[in-house]
Amino acid sequence: ARPLYLSVGFILEEGLPIQTLWEIIISMKIAADKAGIKIVTGDTKVVDKGKGDGIFINTSGIGIIEHNLTINPLSVKAGDAVIINGDLGRHGIAIMAVREGLEFETTIESDSAPVADVVLELLEAGIEIHCLRDLTRGGLASTLNEIATAAKVEIEIQETAIKVLEEVKGACEILGFDPLYVANEGRFAVFVPEKDIEKTLSILQAKIPESSLIGFVKQTATPLVTLQSTIGAKRIIDMLSGEQLPRIC
Repeated sequence: ARPLYLSVGFILEEGLPIQTLWEIIISMKIAADKAGIKIVTGDTKVVDKGKGDGIFINTSGIGIIEHNLTINPLSVKAGDAVIINGDLGRHGIAIMAVREGLEFETTIESDSAPVADVVLELLEAGIEIHCLRDLTRGGLASTLNEIATAAKVEIEIQETAIKVLEEVKGACEILGFDPLYVANEGRFAVFVPEKDIEKTLSILQAKIPESSLIGFVKQTATPLVTLQSTIGAKRIIDMLSGEQLPRIC
């Protein structure tokens, strides 16, 4: 959908500095302006000191659907290509570094960014999108598992095609994380028929050069996600088990 309006609710812990709240509000305005949307309503609640972790923010959006496609996991078919719009893992690692006071040799910046414009560009180009899903909670691995289960298919991906920055790889090794499960905030997976691969990649790579074709959908009796490793071995990629760290939402 084309995003238009956003509501915002603040749950504030008693004692939260006004300066902190003001910085958050200003940054939200900048992000809303960049995305071309309006924050039209909101609410605030205050909770006792020690019970709110500073601040919680909840939002709800309204947009307009301007196409006739059925974009959901049930539209995924054998032969569909799986394409992601950039490198993985930066947001989760950036958040973890700030929260835990971790320092790396280079600063890892979040991939957080609005994605509506590029998605609308795909639709306007006539690309037959079968499924589109953000790679937030549970990362790429959990997202693909949810889609495979709903569509009753196998999704086979190639490790060599998935871009992860070296500094993110290093941080994941130190912290014991798998980049496939780390949350992202400006990344999505799009499922398109083979005929639309080249056009989809052309549009996405013009925005983010690291966008890549990472795999294909296969017919199977048992829904699952598999990964072809860099050494040629094939392994099953399960859903995220336990609590995701860092907690994003």
